Amino acid sequence: MRRSIFTAGVGAAAMAAAIALAGPAQAAEGDAQLSVLHGVPGLTVDVWVNGDRTLDDFTPGSLAGPLALPPGAYELAITASDAADASAPAIGPVTVTLAANGNYTAVANLDAAGKPTANLFTNDVSRIPAGKGKLTVRHTAAAPAVDVLAGGAAVVSNLANPSEQSLTLDPGTISAAVAATGTTAPVIGPADVTVSEGTHTIVYAWGSLTDKNLQLAVQTIDGLHSAPGSVPGARDGSSENVASAGSLPAGVSAGQIVAMVGFGALALVLLLGGIGMARTIAELREG
Repeated sequence: MRRSIFTAGVGAAAMAAAIALAGPAQAAEGDAQLSVLHGVPGLTVDVWVNGDRTLDDFTPGSLAGPLALPPGAYELAITASDAADASAPAIGPVTVTLAANGNYTAVANLDAAGKPTANLFTNDVSRIPAGKGKLTVRHTAAAPAVDVLAGGAAVVSNLANPSEQSLTLDPGTISAAVAATGTTAPVIGPADVTVSEGTHTIVYAWGSLTDKNLQLAVQTIDGLHSAPGSVPGARDGSSENVASAGSLPAGVSAGQIVAMVGFGALALVLLLGGIGMARTIAELREG
């Protein structure tokens, strides 16, 4: 899901949502996860939060995060690179609000007409079916609607800025290209994109078609495996390997299960036999 957070002329403000990579290193219960992509060509900035410089010389194409941040509102300002302070911001101050347990990517980008803007995307961190990976394509470039091609065929059609589309795919490497809708001549790529099991791979098209600087940026969110391989574990997306109901643990055969059950039964018999023998000995002593 995408939510517009600033209008034309405030493109770099999305970067301010990176509230400092100097924030807390460990996620606490309820923290939001935030990544920031700088997709405005030719613009290097400093980002300030509450008057403190938090990102210095943030350059186009950079992806920062994810950063665990307590939910709430943050006052941010954008200045020219290496400004002495935030007293005369070029953009802002603005307020960005993050919800508890949300996973976001803030993207400073150009709209379809080439004007700076920014969007806040909510990243899907739900469990991915076993044996599958997820691919999301986001159009954040100054370009008309596009098709995303894999092997020369459109797998995503008529994607307009600032929309997104997701696919659930078998793991593997895709040779992906971006072309104007209804055509097959690439304006970006082809480029190899890897889709891994249990991983959400997010591809951004950014830059300007007119200025001929269109590029791809890739973000990955892993640890989204489903049963039988794993179940949800830590809030940060990690997982614990377990055997799901009705399935065998990875790498364990039915024969091994039978052997383990047989050994367990034998151990139980020996244990009970030992207890019985101990009781018999005790009774003989008392007699």
